[in-house]
Amino acid sequence: MKKCFLAFLSLFLLLPALSACGKYDYSAHISDERSDLFLAETEDYTLTVACVSREHPFLLDGIAAPRTDLLEAVLTEKTPSGAEFELYFLEDVPRGGDMSFRSTTGDWFYSRTAERFPEGSVSVKVVKDGVAEELLATGVKTEHTLSSREALARAVEAEREKIGGMTVGGKFCGEFHVRLLRRDKNYWYVGIVDGGGGILALLLDSETGEVLARRQRT
Repeated sequence: MKKCFLAFLSLFLLLPALSACGKYDYSAHISDERSDLFLAETEDYTLTVACVSREHPFLLDGIAAPRTDLLEAVLTEKTPSGAEFELYFLEDVPRGGDMSFRSTTGDWFYSRTAERFPEGSVSVKVVKDGVAEELLATGVKTEHTLSSREALARAVEAEREKIGGMTVGGKFCGEFHVRLLRRDKNYWYVGIVDGGGGILALLLDSETGEVLARRQRT
């Protein structure tokens, strides 16, 4: 009898672990993830560097494809000057090149693949019409900022009905966009994308995961 009781007790104690092991991994359905942001500012412009992991080709089809890790930089002039810009990441072997002007957003953009993402800060050199300036872009995250996986978990919990309606045979049929945003403070954006390209867009508090805004886009 004692052996039976001990065996039952052992199984009971194992149940939480077994349940955790069997928990559905929604992060496997992320197709676009911006996990970190770094900011620098001068008298003339602001510079944002983002750590991005994005599927290629990037499609709103509800299916998460293999992703590529990228460093994406956006430079916004405070007053348009008509200057040309170059950007270089100051690693062991500096890499960079010309930035491209985006007329739709009025800023300068540069992107390259990343072997690893920086942590805490990233050193860059900005060249404006041949004049170079070195900057240290610092991370916006604090010790209280949720990770991208934690933000996704909060969104899934808040949208149980939506997620349930997109689950067939125990498999989630959709994809997620999870992006760290910086406005007056940090936020997480989570987009839940269905097979028809419709997006349920959520804006979350970056520390608590509370849903602050919700919008359906077709």
